[in-house]
Amino acid sequence: MNLQEFWFVLIGVLFTGYFVLEGFDFGVGMLMPILGKGSDTRRRVVLNTIGPVWDGNEVWLITAGGAMFAAFPEWYASMFSGFYLALLVLLVALILRICAIEYRAKINDPKWRSWCDIGIGIGSWVPALAWGWVFANLVRGLPLNSERQIVGSVGDFFSAYALLGGLATGILFALHGAVFLVLKTGGEVRADAQRVARLLLVPTAVVVGAFGLWTQLAYGAGWTWAVLVTAVLGLVLAGAANVAGRDGWAFVGTTVTVISATVLIVGSMFPNVLPSTISPMFDLTIDNASSSPYTLKVMSWAALLATPVVLVYQGWTYWVFRKRLTVEQIPPATGLLLSKD
Repeated sequence: MNLQEFWFVLIGVLFTGYFVLEGFDFGVGMLMPILGKGSDTRRRVVLNTIGPVWDGNEVWLITAGGAMFAAFPEWYASMFSGFYLALLVLLVALILRICAIEYRAKINDPKWRSWCDIGIGIGSWVPALAWGWVFANLVRGLPLNSERQIVGSVGDFFSAYALLGGLATGILFALHGAVFLVLKTGGEVRADAQRVARLLLVPTAVVVGAFGLWTQLAYGAGWTWAVLVTAVLGLVLAGAANVAGRDGWAFVGTTVTVISATVLIVGSMFPNVLPSTISPMFDLTIDNASSSPYTLKVMSWAALLATPVVLVYQGWTYWVFRKRLTVEQIPPATGLLLSKD
């Protein structure tokens, strides 16, 4: 494996970690209005399941973006310029979500918390749908010209395949979040989350299966058939474990599916990082889009030294906050009162 291949795989690993961890974060935010309906205490139970970890999960995206910029600057430049407006909307949604989570408990007012809940919902739904759409376009290809600029019309970005990709990640993250809530909550919230997970299982299998099969038949390699089968088996495991009340194994199942789906997408791209629908001569590959060998070598040493530290720290965080949450454990709401003047 040369350095270009190593960094392509590493960026794929970083996005995989991001989708696994931030995927259930998004799912929790997406399901918060349903599982927290009628009670602020229930909504706080749902939100507190990700309270200690959601900001750490976003580090994976920052690291992936930084690695893409340093290792494959041409890929970074073409992708971020071509998806400028879409990624701007995605970034604004993430910022809205961050602010809503952070400031929700600062003001003790029902209307304030209601507006924050709307921000959490928007900041969860938009990225969950957008990431699948973005990566489906990266697999399918875009009109990239000889100057490595994406040209064309809006319709080039909204093909049926790309829209199905967005729907696939959206519903998969919702299921992933529901299974996570079953694992992390108790009492009535857990029972409701379990019912939601069962309702989502079949639609998720249909949508994700359709997108995965389309990806495999149109863009996949021989070895990615095994990845597609693994994704399906992950959903089977999640469903069986959910029915049996084996919450940990159900979460393992959805995690396997998220990992497999990401590997299928990344594996279907290789060795391209952004195919051109104008001409294969204009394709961006891991070779013509990469930095110099010296840059990749220095980055490799930095990654090998820093990555274990980050993984140990984040793993320790999950271990410390591993217990379930129930309605009875949530204290009364606090915060500043809005002035009535």
